[in-house]
This record gives sequence, C-alpha cells and structure tokens, in this order.
Amino acid sequence: EIEVTSFVSPKWVPQMGDNAEVMHGIARKSGVRYSVLTPNMKGFEAAVAAPREEWPDEIVVFGAASEAFSQKNINCSIAESIERFAPVVAAAREKGIAVRGAMSCTVGCPYEGEIAPEKVGYLAGLMRGIGVQRVDVADTIGVGTPRKVQAAMEATLQHFGVDAISGHFHDTYGQALVNTLAALELGVWNYQSSSAGLGGCPYAKGATGNVATEDVVYMLHGMGIDTGIDLDKLIDAGVYISQALGREPNSRASKAIRTKRAG
Repeated sequence: EIEVTSFVSPKWVPQMGDNAEVMHGIARKSGVRYSVLTPNMKGFEAAVAAPREEWPDEIVVFGAASEAFSQKNINCSIAESIERFAPVVAAAREKGIAVRGAMSCTVGCPYEGEIAPEKVGYLAGLMRGIGVQRVDVADTIGVGTPRKVQAAMEATLQHFGVDAISGHFHDTYGQALVNTLAALELGVWNYQSSSAGLGGCPYAKGATGNVATEDVVYMLHGMGIDTGIDLDKLIDAGVYISQALGREPNSRASKAIRTKRAG
C-alpha cells in the first residue's frame, strides 16, 4: 500500500500543490493499493477529476481523538468533523473507491495531554457510522508507550475487526518500534511507515516523522515474519529520496547496514 499524496489546499500545505501531477506520473503496479488524503468534498472532487485510471483506489478521511486538537486543527468538534466527512465517504463508496479513516492523537495530544481510550473508541464508532471501512490508530506526536497503544487498539477493536485496523506510530520519543510490537501482539498486522523516517506533522510542533520503514522491516524479518520487501532495495530507495531532499536517512537499520556495506 502506498499513500501517494494529499488533495489539500496548496494555500495550507504548498508541498502538496502537485498532487494531480504526481497521480498522473506514477507507474502503477497490480496488487498495490494507492491512496490519497481528501480533507473535504473539494479535495475528493479534485482526486476524481482525472481520468478513471488515475483515480485513487482508496481515499483517507481523518479525525482526532482530541477535542482540543480538532478545534485547533480544523476549527470544529470531533463529532462535527466526522459529520462533514459523511458526504465525502458516500461519494467515494458510490464510485467504488474504498475509504480509510485516519484517527490522530489516539494516545496523546500536544494541547490536551494524555487521551483516554474511551475517546478513541468514540471516534472509531463515529467513523464506522458514516461508512468508513478501515482505520489507522495514529500516535501523531509520538508520545505513546506500549500499554497505552494497546489500550487505544482495544478501544478501536470494539468497532472494527483486526484486519481493518492499522498502526501509525511517530518516533518522537523513540517508541515507534516497541509500539509496533505491542500492536502486533494484539494481532494487528497492517502498519504505516515512512521511507527513511521522513515526515512530521505541521500541526504538532516538534513531532518527528513516522517510524522508518527500514527499521520496521528489519525488526519483522528478524522475527521470522515475511513482509515481501527486499530490505536492501528499500534502503537504497530511502537513500535516493533523502539525497533528493538534501538530508540524511533517519533510519538506524539503514545506517548500520550501509556502514557494513562500506566495509
């Protein structure tokens, strides 16, 4: 699965201004699900304005488990934010496009502090109610620890089956890998990660990128879990994009393996 781009306003996130161009330019492979973030109906309409073969396989809508984050980020309550997405979800389902819900701040919020699992369950229930088919449990600012992550996952499992849940852990406090393992213990097998640990969150000051894909793959392979990913090629891809962005890959596995390669 690849989350390709976001159909957000270039006024707010100028880096995403080339979204249609990127969707047009990618060489698609069978067996890969290509998704895009659509924050509103305008974004969804832009995502399907292209010819059918350039449509995403899945759109992503989002909501925060924190009222404070929701108010500061999109200026409305959690319930209102999900209500706004109902027509977007309906339009996508009508066109045969799958819908995933990204649940942010599921263990901690930069404004509200710790988030109770009940709030995560509440958000998951709202998303299920508007027709979202699967959800991400995201630790947006990377403050989560294993037991807290498991509590958030268990609250989500009240509304979605284990195959419809994915983990999304930022590594701000160095907890992303152990949180991945904690969710794995509950049977969650789908995880979002970022090549070379790129990224962050424009609305969460100090948050680092999502967990490095290289580190997750190294851990899973070491546990005897087959991911179908060639780690060496993955490392090379991370180096490529990091060089293009003028930065070092933020992956420990990548650094260690490249050092070993250099002899």
